[in-house]
Amino acid sequence: MNDTVMALPTSIWLDWLGLAPFAEFGFMQRALLGCLALSVSAAPMGVFLMLRRMSLTGDAMAHGILPGAAVGYLVSGLSVGAMTLGGLVAGLIVAIGSGLVARSTVMREDTSLAAFYLISLAIGVLIVSWRGSNVDLLHVLFGTVLALNNDALWLMVGVASFTLLGLAVLYRPLVLECLDPVFLRLVSRWSPVAHYGFLVLLVLNLVAGFHALGTLMAVGFLVLPAAAARFWVREITALLVLSSLFALFASVAGLLLSYHADLPTGPAIVLSLGALYLGSMFVGRQGLLRQRPSLQPHLKA
Repeated sequence: MNDTVMALPTSIWLDWLGLAPFAEFGFMQRALLGCLALSVSAAPMGVFLMLRRMSLTGDAMAHGILPGAAVGYLVSGLSVGAMTLGGLVAGLIVAIGSGLVARSTVMREDTSLAAFYLISLAIGVLIVSWRGSNVDLLHVLFGTVLALNNDALWLMVGVASFTLLGLAVLYRPLVLECLDPVFLRLVSRWSPVAHYGFLVLLVLNLVAGFHALGTLMAVGFLVLPAAAARFWVREITALLVLSSLFALFASVAGLLLSYHADLPTGPAIVLSLGALYLGSMFVGRQGLLRQRPSLQPHLKA
């Protein structure tokens, strides 16, 4: 009886805040835990993508993991190990292959990456369409964040932990490479380690995000929180922290929007991230309304 009386105020507060689904349903708790893992790993990775002017690279590589993940899904079904291994191999082939082409030929890296990711995307869609169904294709492209199992959650938590450790080790060379990559290559042997280590961490986060949001939506956790945070702060450390907080806030909002409005969960989360970005673009410290007074209405006497 006492436990019931003590739990009642908590239940009322959760209902009033709209957070009751997270207390009542296990699938909502799992989805929230998965999004938390992505928020603390993918969002900081997105900051370095933005500073290196590689945001579209993340989108291209997200599509690049499709054929490997599709093969793993068709061979073993919803096997986290098979889909992760396939996506990791495909993503590394696209990342390393495009980099080698750019360094060995006259082709620029952005063009070679675009070529590799388009070929990879076409192969992935053909594989799923040939051996699978429309449901399989939707699962691979858009993910199932409300159906995360223990294996997927362990993978996402493991990737988040490894990413935070990797960023801690590579933090200084990554910052220098963002500011002056030529200088880093001249004065340090860490340049290739930072470059390829960053690409490995990027692929790992895209594979982890794939299990929740699919290949089309996973890049949302990389790009949108970092871009929104940039309108508020300038320092790199503050960007890393704020982007993770933005990602977590938008995840909660997207999950609740999906639950109450009966919307697809992945798109709802990404739209919440997009709304946060658009709001920051206007009212952030570096936003349009703060930087351009001419956009503000003028009152006449």
